[in-house]
Amino acid sequence: MKKIFLTLGVLLIAGIASAQNITDAYRYSSEELNGTARFRAMSGAFGALGGDLSAISVNPAGSAVFLNSFGTITLAHQNSDKKVDYFGTTTSNENSDINFNQAGGVLIFDTRTNSPWKKFSLSVNYEQTNNFDDAYIATGVSQNSIDSYFLSHAEGVPLDLLQTREDESITDLYAYLGENYDFSAQQAFLGYQGYVIDHANNSPENTSYNSFISPGNFNQEYRNVATGLNGKFSFNVATQFQDFLYLGANLNTHFLNYDRSTRFRESNDNAGSATNEVRFNNNLSTIGDGFSFQLGAIAKLSQKFRIGASYHSPTWFNITEEATQYLETNNNANERVIVDPNVLNIYPDYTLKTPGKLTGSLAVIFGARGLISFDYSYRDYSATEFRPTSDPEFEFQNDLISEELQATSTFRLGGEYRINNWSLRGGYRFEQSPYSNETTMGDLTGYSGGLGYDFGNMKIDLAYTNTQYEENPRLYERDLTNTAKIDRDFTNVIVSLSFGL
Repeated sequence: MKKIFLTLGVLLIAGIASAQNITDAYRYSSEELNGTARFRAMSGAFGALGGDLSAISVNPAGSAVFLNSFGTITLAHQNSDKKVDYFGTTTSNENSDINFNQAGGVLIFDTRTNSPWKKFSLSVNYEQTNNFDDAYIATGVSQNSIDSYFLSHAEGVPLDLLQTREDESITDLYAYLGENYDFSAQQAFLGYQGYVIDHANNSPENTSYNSFISPGNFNQEYRNVATGLNGKFSFNVATQFQDFLYLGANLNTHFLNYDRSTRFRESNDNAGSATNEVRFNNNLSTIGDGFSFQLGAIAKLSQKFRIGASYHSPTWFNITEEATQYLETNNNANERVIVDPNVLNIYPDYTLKTPGKLTGSLAVIFGARGLISFDYSYRDYSATEFRPTSDPEFEFQNDLISEELQATSTFRLGGEYRINNWSLRGGYRFEQSPYSNETTMGDLTGYSGGLGYDFGNMKIDLAYTNTQYEENPRLYERDLTNTAKIDRDFTNVIVSLSFGL
């Protein structure tokens, strides 16, 4: 028997509902190339170099390479161009913003003794690791309807759960299903109350459903707008042993916030369709915090050659999510039906363990004239894991992650040439797709360049980066899995101001 649960305002604690999926797992695991202008101008190839605040994000031993105490702050302007193809119809979208990208400082302490440990360093650095700001529109004609989404979720759900009782509102029943059943039951309820799906038999025990929408062509428009960022604070300690070895460690605290709004609209004039238009809106808000650690070493093989190695542990995120939904339909008599539960689903906190990373580096130093540096990183995204693993939905998602995601290799190459007080820089990077099909997201390539000027106790650096990749995201993770092909092109202009402390 159903029972009406009173809610406080629009608040619902959805103790059983689950909305996390493989897309969320990759989003919060991924990292963009961010940091100081010098670091980005050389495509982040700093694992064997150090001497830059952002270099400690690759190898924590790098802070001990500094000769003097130092600070850096960075601003960045990002422009994102997207070409979206959905069943042959192409749309273009552009976004741009300015953000505070990095700030940090390092304190150098000389031992001033006969100890082989020449110096040690303490540093703190803030860095934005991912910018979630995004917006695109996919529009075209599909032969797959949104009805498949609601039919799939409704399979096996008793009709008794989808029909309101006397004096029971849409809000009451939607809230009840979230607290006592699951996400699928709520979706089935929306589809049933919105006249997208209908019962096969009008009995409380019925668990089979059919559609009010007839097969044919469907004009569809999908709008996705997202904001937010992922950032971290690194607390670093490092030391120099004699003249050839640097050792370091980071303790990182992470935070993330992510807000996404999707608006789906579908219309049809198919013969026999009782419902001709569907609008389905979803809003998701995510906040989280986490921690990780890093260990690293840099060795001078000679005055010309340096090698580096580092380990970045998994990041353990604790994440909270909340969501709202809205459904509106119209029939061929232009009668509108609105299903607006006006309920905030607050999902139970969960843990996400992102994959760790190994990096090996090599640098060639040409005296005071310049350098060339190369980094290779290995990261296995299939090891990403939702916790608790005993949760049946998380177990399913973790199996999906292990099947669809893969281990990746990243290559970064950077160079710098100095002319008096000027420095000219350039770089290239390649990141393998984290998806085993290499279609959901393609390989990433990036180019960078920049220059800097040393005033003595102050430096100013400027960088330009360009990154490109293709992806084919699904509209929904199940059932209506139409994909929109998106060609993404990111350009960044970065400026950093560095000064002695």
